[in-house]
Amino acid sequence: MKISQKLIDAINEQINKELYSSYLYLSMAAYFDNKNLKGFANWMFLQSKEEYEHAMKFFHYLSERGAKVELKTIDGPKTEWKSPLNVFEEVYSHEQKVSEMIINLLALAKKEEDYATENFLQWFIKEQVEEEANANFIVERLKLIGDNIGALFIIDKELGERK
Repeated sequence: MKISQKLIDAINEQINKELYSSYLYLSMAAYFDNKNLKGFANWMFLQSKEEYEHAMKFFHYLSERGAKVELKTIDGPKTEWKSPLNVFEEVYSHEQKVSEMIINLLALAKKEEDYATENFLQWFIKEQVEEEANANFIVERLKLIGDNIGALFIIDKELGERK
């Protein structure tokens, strides 16, 4: 079973996007850490680690298929946001973009009749549903609390409990 060059190129691009996601969430962790919102920072550190793990899943998949992994330059993420709500709105938007990229990869795998890659990508489809739901949940909670600092600290404490 040979993987097409189109899929190899697309998955290499996805590796870059997953590494960028990890870098973006690490930047968000630094932002929250600097604001002394350690629970928010913890959530982002773990999210960064998870995105790195996603990149490695793609990396190892290409390797298992006998394809060459080609790492590209990772763009620098932004480092400042207006508020915790603004950060999580960006997280939600970013996860929606990642979902679209995964769906596009799946469409390409179908077009190339690469059933192994289709099967591999199903895990990511399920994962993206969870990623979007988690980000949206936090966005909606932050909208509910508005400017209530006490409630913000409660959410910070809850996010600090993420393992």
